[in-house]
This record gives sequence, structure tokens and C-alpha cells, in this order.
Amino acid sequence: MRAGEEQLQAWMIAALDGSRVDYGHLLGALAPLLRDYFRHRSRGRDADMEDLVQETLIAVHTRRATYDRSRSFTPWLYAIARYKMIDHFRRARHLVQLDAGEQSISIPSFAEASDARLDVEELLAGLPSKQARAIRSTHIEGRSVAETASAQGIGQSDVKISVHRGLKALRRRVMEGR
Repeated sequence: MRAGEEQLQAWMIAALDGSRVDYGHLLGALAPLLRDYFRHRSRGRDADMEDLVQETLIAVHTRRATYDRSRSFTPWLYAIARYKMIDHFRRARHLVQLDAGEQSISIPSFAEASDARLDVEELLAGLPSKQARAIRSTHIEGRSVAETASAQGIGQSDVKISVHRGLKALRRRVMEGR
């Protein structure tokens, strides 16, 4: 059984307060979460996936003092994981496979990534808020459908439908030139 957000946050706070036992529990719980996160995104590159898990765990350790105790833990974790993945693939000059049906892309420069983030935010702003939240949570922040549903207080099927309809609307807007 996997630890939930509350347990992960409690372990992190206890670790920040000096509990080695809780820190061990936290790191032990993070490894499988990160493997799932990277497995979905590295598409068959198991060596890359394990490297990414280790790099992220090291980053969590070295940056643990930056964690804000009043905020959720998993968005902080997945932000670190996302940046580690981008850095890793940029160094390796791999192509990154997006979700099914989308084309592979090479990792952009920082300026290109910043511009792309602004473009994505602009596109999401044109969607109903429920769809934008579902897409942001599942596709940008890397949360599962179940985690998103729980956080938003809606059903999993509602999240799936919101993501599907939102992506369909985004696709249409992009094809029409916004």
C-alpha cells in the first residue's frame, strides 16, 4: 500500500525536525512513486528511469530545506522530478515521448521552455476551469487520475472526461490558430 499525501507530508516534516526513522520511511515511499512517474515518461528506457529516480532522491535530500511545511508535499516532489527529467534528457539529447498520439520532441532550451509554459498557460486559461485544473494536474504536474480526483473532490471518470474534453478543445484551438 502506498503512502498518501498526508503521510508523505508528515514524514517530510518529521524528517525536517530531525527524525531519521521518518526520513527513511519517506525515501522508501518515494522510490516507487518516482519509478511510476518516470516509467510513464521515459518509455522503455529503464536505465534512464533508475538514474532519474536516484537523481531526484538526491535532489530531495539536498533541497529539503526549501520545502514549505504549509504546502502539499507531492507537487514539490513532482516539480523536482520534472526538472530532473528535463535536465537528464537535455544532457543525453534524447527525444521525449509525450502521451499516446503525440509526436516526440527534443528537450527545448530554457527560453523555449519558458515560452512554451506561457503558451500552455494561455491555452489553459481559455478552457473551463474544471478542464484546465484536470489537465494541469494530470499532464503538467504528473498526478494520477485517482490523485487528481481526490484532490478536486470529484470522481475519476469526471477527471478523465474533463481531460479528454479539454485536450480535444485545445487541439481544436491550436489547429484553428487559437
